[in-house]
Amino acid sequence: MLTFFTTAKPFTGHNGVTQRNALKSWTLVHPEAEVILFGDDEGAAGAAKELGIRHEPHTEKNEAGSNRMDYMFARAQAIARHDVLCYSNCDIIFLRDFCPALERVLAARKEFLMVGRRWDTEITRPCDFKNPDWQKEIRELALRTNKQRTPDWIDYFVFSRGLFADLPPLVVGRVFWDNWTVWKALEMKKPVVDASRAVTAVHQNHDYRHHPQGKAGVWHGDEAGANYRLGGGWKHLRTIADSSEVLRADGLKPNTARHWAAVKRYVRQAGRAILYNITQPIWFFLLGITRPLRNALGLRTAALPRPRGKV
Repeated sequence: MLTFFTTAKPFTGHNGVTQRNALKSWTLVHPEAEVILFGDDEGAAGAAKELGIRHEPHTEKNEAGSNRMDYMFARAQAIARHDVLCYSNCDIIFLRDFCPALERVLAARKEFLMVGRRWDTEITRPCDFKNPDWQKEIRELALRTNKQRTPDWIDYFVFSRGLFADLPPLVVGRVFWDNWTVWKALEMKKPVVDASRAVTAVHQNHDYRHHPQGKAGVWHGDEAGANYRLGGGWKHLRTIADSSEVLRADGLKPNTARHWAAVKRYVRQAGRAILYNITQPIWFFLLGITRPLRNALGLRTAALPRPRGKV
């Protein structure tokens, strides 16, 4: 029915716990579910063997050693046993509501991309999958915590085989690649379904120790900037709020609110452009009046902090 694929951080410490929890939950979504783990990170081979899932150690990487989405999406579509695939971040637990939601989309659409908002939840121990109530307990914990992320946070992508081809070398685990993926499906005039109301995607909270610069490196580092440029800038970025359809209890419905999401995005980006155009002249003015002092102190322009902002 469905092939999950992902890549992971090293299977050590808390990351090892959350990643095993996620991968195991995917194997239980449906008896025929296939799971593919990409990457040669520490512990990946052992975790794949332990969980009985397919391990693809080879990935294509960027210069910094991060895994590229174009390779994984192409390889997964080539080797998957099923015609519906799901890339998910390796910290998301899926529950029994996932398959019924997907089946409803499949009944209405031949080609599609399905995404949804996640629920941030504190899970620090291995899930007791032998407990017949494990799904109920995790769902109740997520809803009780009541921290559903905004539409900007996109952690899973369910799509029909062949939907994505000739992708740019964006890297996963950094920002913007997920927003670009939603834009790409919409640009191809394919249905993008917001399943947030139907799927309880439980995100296990974690830190950012896997990146040398921590959270700032993930969000604002060079790789994030490269993703932004390779994706074509802000005009090629979308969120779950831009989905063309919404999956509700009474079926798929047009997402009439997506037009408001577009208005807010353009206003936000226009504001950033205005701010950029204001700060840049000030920056160069300050460079000019401080040049004698900087020369005396031996300071170079490159050593000074520049105004930041995306246009």
